[in-house]
Amino acid sequence: MVSYWRETVKNKHISVAGNDKTMNVIRINDLNDDRLSFYIGYNEPSLLHINEPGPGVFIAETPMVILRVLDAGIRPLSFFVEERSIEREEVRSILARAKECDVFTAPLDVINRITGFNLTRGVLGAFLRPALRDPDELLASARHVVLLEDIVNPTNVGAIFRSAAALGADLVLLTRASSDPYYRRAARVSMGTVFQIPWTYVPKECDPVKLLHAHDFNVISMALVEGAIPVSDPVLQSHQKTAVVFGSEGDGISAATLAASDHVAIIPMHNGVDSLNVAASSAVALYELFSRQQRI
Repeated sequence: MVSYWRETVKNKHISVAGNDKTMNVIRINDLNDDRLSFYIGYNEPSLLHINEPGPGVFIAETPMVILRVLDAGIRPLSFFVEERSIEREEVRSILARAKECDVFTAPLDVINRITGFNLTRGVLGAFLRPALRDPDELLASARHVVLLEDIVNPTNVGAIFRSAAALGADLVLLTRASSDPYYRRAARVSMGTVFQIPWTYVPKECDPVKLLHAHDFNVISMALVEGAIPVSDPVLQSHQKTAVVFGSEGDGISAATLAASDHVAIIPMHNGVDSLNVAASSAVALYELFSRQQRI
């Protein structure tokens, strides 16, 4: 199965089929149909590595997310559509933009048995992953950066991306232990903004705070520690280039990152509540540190 799909990825990648090619709709009846391997044969980490040393694959769901993938110029490999949804306008608008791809279709009960969960809004798409960009290249033109340090929950990663895109971030950097923004859950929770805002991983051998300082960023870590200043403190608004760090759900930001940061900030709490979930705190912090700054 792996060799079959590697060859498929290779062939799709070098295809020069014209945009006028008729859409190839294939009805699926067999739950073991090998052509559905992207959708049923691999978990998401396996898809990431399926074509090594070439690019991996990811699955996107919902028309809104898939349209944002296409808007980002990312290459589709195939689509899997619930048969009653194939005539819906939003689904047809997707398929019209990728006519060279196979479109697999099946009744909803068959799809749910194949995918193992209820299909959201009728369509899945398999896409070839773009190459990761160099962080130095991206930092050269950025003013507002979010750094995610070891955030492993894809729901939180997706929610932070949505806040980052909405509140003025130019770039999201992630440490290697963080969840993949292209994982299906992260992309869906982000409302597709993971395909709109530039992002990349910090190399394992690289200290992320040193990397940010090398590009003249003022690094602000969000952490519940003694000596942290309120996120509304004017001193945090005094720099042209700002990077905000959010840490893992369990251990928070590492001691080394806190020590190297220029400031440690906190969102003041009331009623005995000590902190917010990292996704909620990102919305508050980025509004104060990015969105408000751009309105000054």
